[in-house]
Amino acid sequence: MQGASMPTLSDTARVRRLRLLLSLSLVGIAFTSVVILIGAWTRLVDAGLGCPDWPGCYGALVVPDAERASLHSPHAPLEAFKAWVEMIHRYLASTLGLLVIGLLLLGAGLRHTPGYPWKTSVALLGVILLQGAFGAFTVTLKLWPQVVTMHLLGGLSVLVLFLWLHLGLRRFVRGETTVPKRRLTPLWMAAVALLVLQLALGGWVSSNYAGIACQGFPTCNGQWWPEMDWSEGFHLTQTVGPNYLHGQLHADARVAIHHGHRLGALLLGLVLVSLAVRHWPQARMRPWLGGLVIAYGVQLGLGIANVLMWLPLWLALLHTAGALSLVLLLALAVWHWREPLEEAEDSTRRDKEWVHV
Repeated sequence: MQGASMPTLSDTARVRRLRLLLSLSLVGIAFTSVVILIGAWTRLVDAGLGCPDWPGCYGALVVPDAERASLHSPHAPLEAFKAWVEMIHRYLASTLGLLVIGLLLLGAGLRHTPGYPWKTSVALLGVILLQGAFGAFTVTLKLWPQVVTMHLLGGLSVLVLFLWLHLGLRRFVRGETTVPKRRLTPLWMAAVALLVLQLALGGWVSSNYAGIACQGFPTCNGQWWPEMDWSEGFHLTQTVGPNYLHGQLHADARVAIHHGHRLGALLLGLVLVSLAVRHWPQARMRPWLGGLVIAYGVQLGLGIANVLMWLPLWLALLHTAGALSLVLLLALAVWHWREPLEEAEDSTRRDKEWVHV
């Protein structure tokens, strides 16, 4: 029989492996989002020190009974609900780590192939290991705000790297290995920097329990510029050792932190809207930039509602989910901006070709 030759076994295995890698990287994006939200829930129900040790809980791999817990840590009485919340978060985070290792092993055979996102896979492993260390320090340093904030940023970094890996795998599948990418303009870099800053400020608000330090909106405690202690609120050399559950700062310092987060949100919004206006004539950028501006508006509304409703658990979790949406949408917008126009026009056709492989 003449004509097109059948693919070899090795070709078939390669296609299957790439499809598995694509699927697992997509699962990684969703699973990381769940782990971050469970971590936020853990903090919101004051379960961050539900287990006083790490990686076990009162020296066990599962939450023990009160008698064993008392023998292990008599200074930290067992609260079973909080201990289980903390351990569930650890189990899920450990599973995420195994997923990262699995992706690395599956892609190891392709690491020398031009265009394969091997460096992204290695970076993902490095960040997940660092994130594990931050998780340990969160407990051993008793919710030290610096570590808690870095733990949040680390989780978001894992999320972005999973997204970057998935997009890189899609590009590899399409055969786009040597196309140069556009550099980010100052406006794009400002948007990225301000989002990172705002996320860090959000983590600082949470870790210092300043979420309702300002009552009312748009004023703060009935004033446009209330009494604030900026030096104490953003003093980054806080003592290591005290238990930071429920915070250690006085009211004016917490007001400064909260107010700083509000000002950061305003500045970020101005830059995101400017970015959308600047690139709106480019039709292929409209879905990402439009979605980004809408997500920002929703997130702003959630933040205001949290203040006015005194930070209910479900609304605080939605605010965290809004932050994840902003991160993912800005990352996607950056990715598509860096993609040359010719490549963007061909991507749909190549996707269709890949489906029929």
